[in-house]
Amino acid sequence: MAQDAHYSSTTLAEAAAGRKLPTLEVALAYVRACGGDPAVWEERWRSAVAESPSPSSEGPEIGGGDQEQRAPYVGLAAYGPQDAEWFFGRERLIEDMVSRVRTQRFLAVFGASGAGKSSLLRAGLLPEIGSQNASAGEQWPTVLLTPGPHPLDACAAHVAAFSNRSAVELREGLKGNERALHLTVLQALAGRPADVDLLLVVDQFEEVFTLCADADERARFISALLCAARTPDSRTRVVLGVRADFYARCSQYPDLVEALRDAQLLVGPMTADELRQAIIRPAARAECTVEGALLARVMADAASEPNSLPLVSHALLETWRRRRGNSLALSGYEAAGGIRHALARTAETVYTTLTGQQQQLACGILLRLVALGDNTGDAKRRVRRDELDTTGPGTDTVLEALARARLVTLDTDTVEITHEALLQAWPRLREWLDQNRADLIAHQQMAEAALTWDREDRDPGVLYRGARLAAATEWAERHRSDILLGDRLRDFLDASARQERRAATRSRIAIAALAVLALISSAMSIIAFQQRGTAQAARDRAVAEQAVTQAGQVAGLDPALAAQTNLAAYRIHPTQQAATNLLNTQNTALSTTLTGHSGAVYAVAFSPDGHTLATGGRDKTIRLWDMSESAHPTPLGRPLTGHTSWVYWLQFSPDGRTLASASRDKTARLWNVSDRADPTPLGQPLTGHTGYVFSVSFSPDERTLATASFDHTVRLWDTSDPAHPRALGQPLTGHTDSVASASFSPDGRTVASAGHDHTIRLWNVTDRNHPHPWRPALAGHTDAVYAVSFSPDSHTMASVGNDRTVRLWDVSDPAHTAPLGRPLTGHTDTVLATAFSNHGHTLATAGADNTILLWDLSRPDRPTPLGPPLVGHTSFVYWVAFSPDGHTLASVGDDHTLRVWSLPETVLTGHTDTVKTVAYAPNGHTLVTAGNDHTLRLWDTRDPADPTALGPPLTAHADAITRVAFSPDGRTLASASHDLTVRLWEVSDPAHPRSLASIPTHDAESTDALAFHPTEHILVTGGPHRSLQLWDISDPAHPTALRQPLTGAISKLHWAAFSPDGAVLASTSSDDQVRLWDVHDAAHPQPLPSIETGAKSGILWGAFAPHTRTLATAAGHTVQLWDVHDPVNPTALGLPLSGHTLLVQSVDFAPDGHTLASVGNDGTLRLWNTSDPAHAAPIGNPLTAGHTDGLKSAAYSPDGHTLATAGEDHLVQLTSTDLHHAIRRICATTSTPTATQWKQYLPQLPVKHPCR
Repeated sequence: MAQDAHYSSTTLAEAAAGRKLPTLEVALAYVRACGGDPAVWEERWRSAVAESPSPSSEGPEIGGGDQEQRAPYVGLAAYGPQDAEWFFGRERLIEDMVSRVRTQRFLAVFGASGAGKSSLLRAGLLPEIGSQNASAGEQWPTVLLTPGPHPLDACAAHVAAFSNRSAVELREGLKGNERALHLTVLQALAGRPADVDLLLVVDQFEEVFTLCADADERARFISALLCAARTPDSRTRVVLGVRADFYARCSQYPDLVEALRDAQLLVGPMTADELRQAIIRPAARAECTVEGALLARVMADAASEPNSLPLVSHALLETWRRRRGNSLALSGYEAAGGIRHALARTAETVYTTLTGQQQQLACGILLRLVALGDNTGDAKRRVRRDELDTTGPGTDTVLEALARARLVTLDTDTVEITHEALLQAWPRLREWLDQNRADLIAHQQMAEAALTWDREDRDPGVLYRGARLAAATEWAERHRSDILLGDRLRDFLDASARQERRAATRSRIAIAALAVLALISSAMSIIAFQQRGTAQAARDRAVAEQAVTQAGQVAGLDPALAAQTNLAAYRIHPTQQAATNLLNTQNTALSTTLTGHSGAVYAVAFSPDGHTLATGGRDKTIRLWDMSESAHPTPLGRPLTGHTSWVYWLQFSPDGRTLASASRDKTARLWNVSDRADPTPLGQPLTGHTGYVFSVSFSPDERTLATASFDHTVRLWDTSDPAHPRALGQPLTGHTDSVASASFSPDGRTVASAGHDHTIRLWNVTDRNHPHPWRPALAGHTDAVYAVSFSPDSHTMASVGNDRTVRLWDVSDPAHTAPLGRPLTGHTDTVLATAFSNHGHTLATAGADNTILLWDLSRPDRPTPLGPPLVGHTSFVYWVAFSPDGHTLASVGDDHTLRVWSLPETVLTGHTDTVKTVAYAPNGHTLVTAGNDHTLRLWDTRDPADPTALGPPLTAHADAITRVAFSPDGRTLASASHDLTVRLWEVSDPAHPRSLASIPTHDAESTDALAFHPTEHILVTGGPHRSLQLWDISDPAHPTALRQPLTGAISKLHWAAFSPDGAVLASTSSDDQVRLWDVHDAAHPQPLPSIETGAKSGILWGAFAPHTRTLATAAGHTVQLWDVHDPVNPTALGLPLSGHTLLVQSVDFAPDGHTLASVGNDGTLRLWNTSDPAHAAPIGNPLTAGHTDGLKSAAYSPDGHTLATAGEDHLVQLTSTDLHHAIRRICATTSTPTATQWKQYLPQLPVKHPCR
């Protein structure tokens, strides 16, 4: 009977004996096996459910104190509807989600694993909708389900319970009619008010990909959901909860793509305030307090662990179990293991309490509960309880132990891992998965085949045969006593073997005839060889895709390692994803890592010629490095020893012949480094300080050295004869606490000192024998100040400290110093280091948040971040130093390493607000940029790796500049602005541009339309009342209007352009139409039929493909291609190109027309293959191109080798489209992955240098 029912004998026996009420699915399987009527027994099952007592909805138990008190945290489990009163921190997101659900019938909630999607849906959305509906006197019925391996079954069972229909009947309907779900809901709600809808929430929607092996069932389930939500008379609102890494899988279903277009909600990490609420408010509700030190520690730990909410909840639950009285303390948290170790500690404790046989069972059970992924990583898998039955009684014991610790969740007849966080947090399970991956993949494939065989009434046609059966049999022999095998799979393989034996008997009869086929056999061997090649290619692709996935996971921690991993993937199999990831590295700082010090490294300094680097640290040594090849430094000689404690600070003298060092041993030392391979001490240590010496600084004439100390003083030393230094005058006093650093200004007139007393003091040292304060101490920092640095011109000073801020000061007159702008607040922890580049336009800061930030100081009063943080160090970054040319940055840290960073030279800085538009001149090397700072800037990009500004910015406009364009001959530049003018500029000599004319647009609403005719001296601009105006610019200093304006737009104009042949003029506007004009005779333009795009959010931009009349338009989150070869009958080419998650702001075709670039407010640059415009497709992964905010404009250079992008981060980035250029930079600037890194990220491959 068990075989006929497809359930284990244990499960059926428990149901038959009345010990356990089975699920509807189990009950109906039993009935079918006995030959009963499923419809009759379904009704009886429902009656039994109605009569049985409801289980209590208990919260998680507690381990100490009052056993009846509910714990305020749920551990790994998701918060459910019953936990809503304990669910805090997501109020704003819940409000947004509820608003979206009320205004649209379909919504997909995306988020990384661990972001809290399930809790948000279960404890946020459902209770809030219910509460609001109850207040309004209405009640929406709700259905919450997870798809599992058979989503149609799950849907039928849950919706049948709501609609009082037969689950059997509904499932059959869903299999044959996509409208079955929709019709069932309509029928169920027929007697209820029209404003009452069914809210259908599908949590863990990714299970349709990870658990459902039947592609047809998956497609029918998706179709049923979409039909129910999107049919005009729909009364269903569908909400999906989806893991973000399955977004690409969703994109394989066109109807789902269309539904997702404007129906996505991204769940990101909690903000600091949200996390604080999630920690303290549940405890407060339980009348418990959270110790301040514990709160700070949990928040700091969570900040370094992305998507760590399950780990936070588990750690807090374990802390609660260790509480003393009504207080949660840091000691309890640390005893539990904290975020990083609490879960592993819990799992390890459970595991070690099991017997040896039970431990083997636990391993097998947990491995069965994991669905191995390729590009999406591993996922948890829900398994029927009977699939885990073995011949021994140990399975129940093991499951109960795992469930008590909340590592697994037991349902009526299913088992699953409580949260996927366990897969990464428990090293033992991770090791099991890694060691058994090949066997598990094989098992997963065989189990799916066995399930298909079972569901197809054990059809012999599904059985294995030949080599496939031989491999499966060999696998089964190795796992015969293993829980992995299972009854169904064993039956499947036994049936396959029986069929194979029968086939062998038949084949012996035909052996003689087979001899005739020898020639055919030879041919087949060739085919087999080709198939083996195909199989190898498939394996290579799978390995490469896995490597790309690994690179994506590490990119936020170490971009250099991610770049090497992507390169390794590309070498294995050149996928588009790997290629675009490699292109994206060009605008990223990449580093090589150097080791040698045996402890924390505190100090780093470049020699004035940039050829030598010095480092010092906790191991009491100083090391010199040869920087002849800046990307690959090598040690110079032996470490310098002499200090008896930690080395805190280093600086070379301006002539590079002397090195000064400061130490915890209360001394400073001078070293002769004229011979870098054989440096020697100079004279005796400088003594006099009574506390640690924190810093040293040479004067520009190198005749004086300043030292700062723990003893609250600064001392000056005469170093005219470095072999015989001597103290100058008395110590400089005034600080009331330790002086962390002292620095000479480049003009030699000032020494600035930073103190733990929260102040900075400026000392007039023009007379070195009689220094005195320039002014009273500078206040502003609210905690200890750790470092100060001067700009090369001595006009600007930067200070950093324990208050996590960077402050800039105008010190051009040291006696009248003033703050410059507001404090910079990008760091999330103490800031320890600051350094200016030699050109003075860039500032680097670093600190205890393990990051380095770069700042653009083109305008010191309006500094802006310069690209994303530099990440790679795994602990505090103590100091940074720029190379003299500014192209390299060195950093040292608590992780015992020196990192040498190659800074991208492809970033254009200078704008002080959003850059809205960029354009290349026809000559291919002049670039114009403009934006909200009212300025235009011209750049020479002959060498895209080293672009230079051409003259000062052009400042004639009085408001934001929205569009720029060059005339076909490159001699005239046009710019359109919100000041309601278009200006023309003479740029024949782009280094000396001059203004030619100003054209008023005569419109109360600014217009962004601006374009030159490709062959004639004609310019199109916005005109009065949302019109277009053509201008004759034969004499650009005196433009004249051609006829009357072209009218028709009923809303704001966004873009206009001529087709490449000059025959068609196109424009876009907020009314979602593309208007076309026949301009063969520009003096007499004729309107053509408009394109009704169907867009709902205005068309912000467009672009014609070179040499054709293919038009691309950007509307909403998508790009649409159009065929306007016959402008009277324009047609759409293919489906809209989707992928952007916010408004697309600009598009541009490559010169060959085969590639389209699009940029948008989501901060991404996307590339599209438009070789066949009717079947355009994305190329690889989206790029950020080094930007950190929304993008506004993109333009290809005329040769197609460079792509310029501009955005809200005030930057313009130049990205080479030459993949080999990107690879050369990676190989020139990054370290080869270590053996440990290779094993971690590329375990499928032997260690091999990607750059060789």
